[in-house]
Amino acid sequence: MDNFFEHNALFSGLGCDELQLIARSAQKKVYPKNTIILSEGDTTDSLYMVCSGKVKVSIIDEYGKEIILAILGPGEYFGEMTAMADGASRSACVMTREPCELVVLQKEAFRKIVKNNPDIVFTLLHKSMERLREANKKIESLALLDVYGRVARLFTNLAKSHGNVQIIEDKLTHQDIASMVGSSREMVSRVLKELSSGGYITVTNKTITINGKLPYSW
Repeated sequence: MDNFFEHNALFSGLGCDELQLIARSAQKKVYPKNTIILSEGDTTDSLYMVCSGKVKVSIIDEYGKEIILAILGPGEYFGEMTAMADGASRSACVMTREPCELVVLQKEAFRKIVKNNPDIVFTLLHKSMERLREANKKIESLALLDVYGRVARLFTNLAKSHGNVQIIEDKLTHQDIASMVGSSREMVSRVLKELSSGGYITVTNKTITINGKLPYSW
């Protein structure tokens, strides 16, 4: 497990002795697909890091509708806020999207490591600011953009370059996309159909390839 921490963004700057200390303090756990790791309101306080697989972070609104805040993959982490704060509860639900292997670091061990290596706080702060910016963009999209615009912004943010094309590596269902842009599955299906027929995207086995600049309205 030492190699995992050595290449993790949070702990990559630590020495061998400290990495071994973290490895001894951590537990590796395996979870099947569609397993709830954390529920909103939980009082657990461990830090979770993704070794393999992917998890979704979501909240449920007052009407029972799911809103997906993020999809996290290998090397990413969650639960850092409650691991740092006293008396804080989980602010979102985290569920596996596929079989996952996670590393769990207890609060006491994590705090000891941070105390001895305060630079970790700056890494945490940087990541928290990134997530806050993403949350602000999502709020802006919900307030100012129609569904076409929200889908276009989502796809643009998720796409990664593969040669001359942009590909969304996450295999998203229509419901996933709807939960990420705050719309209905039916409306998202309509948007995707029109984007496909217009040649803007190509969808093959749930893999979305972006062929050109996406329209933010129709």
